[in-house]
Amino acid sequence: MSETPLFNEISDLATEQNNSATRNIDISSVNEILFMINDEDRTVPDAVRAEISKISVAVDAVVHAFQSGGRLFYVGAGTSGRLGIVDASECPPTFGTDPEMVQGIIAGGDKAVFRAQEGAEDRPADGANIIKEKNICEKDVVCGLAASGRTPFVKGALEQAKTNGAFTIMISTVSNEKLKELDVAADLMICPNVGPEVIQGSTRMKSGTAQKLVLNMITTTSMVRLGKIYGNVMVDLQLTNNKLRERAKRILMTLGNIEYDAAEEYLAQSNGSVKTALVMILANVDKNEAERLVQNSNGFVKKAIDYKK
Repeated sequence: MSETPLFNEISDLATEQNNSATRNIDISSVNEILFMINDEDRTVPDAVRAEISKISVAVDAVVHAFQSGGRLFYVGAGTSGRLGIVDASECPPTFGTDPEMVQGIIAGGDKAVFRAQEGAEDRPADGANIIKEKNICEKDVVCGLAASGRTPFVKGALEQAKTNGAFTIMISTVSNEKLKELDVAADLMICPNVGPEVIQGSTRMKSGTAQKLVLNMITTTSMVRLGKIYGNVMVDLQLTNNKLRERAKRILMTLGNIEYDAAEEYLAQSNGSVKTALVMILANVDKNEAERLVQNSNGFVKKAIDYKK
């Protein structure tokens, strides 16, 4: 029997090559194994750094989408899909965003988050259909996540997203040239070159780490550009649990130079809005005026305070 096209396609991927640095990992001590893994992981940030100019383009596109009432969608399968869901799910509590603003889509649906749904990634039509179901349009950004770059579900989603007019991104750990060979339809390709995995083909390792770093950069930088941060402190967090409520009080105490009881009172007056409470304190205004200042400054606390001055 001759080799299949899929066999040859996979065999050529950088993520499927053998790593000479870990060939004896199976007969190494625990400490030796851990150092091998750590040595390989240390190369990932530099690979991501080399893609910053492209990540910057992604951020600009995402910020523009948000300012235009659009959304960011991550689309992936397996580890890549789960990473997208993790990043999307953290945006509301961290930055006070609407859950619809950043969404994660995984091949196989919600159950695939907890247990692999074998074969779900092989159906490009499923990826295309979910783009249609989400009514994705020219206001939105769709970011495909696939270490190999070849995941049919992701490719189908990106193709449909482009048809619908959305700006499309692919984050992969194979080369830009390889993605073109694979006929990936994306306006922007972010490709950290992490090299062969510690365990051949185990892309949950360096490839997964690289993807997570890029996602952190895209959403965090976008939220900074939207005024969700004061200095380097989260000031648009949602007070959905006790930890976040206490964190909010500490933020007001530190930035507003007030005591615990006063911080609690300001939070009550502002209906739990850290940003509003902070402007009330620093600009010495009431809740209504603080909200007006924040709105007029497009959500930037420093600009709101300067506007009052």
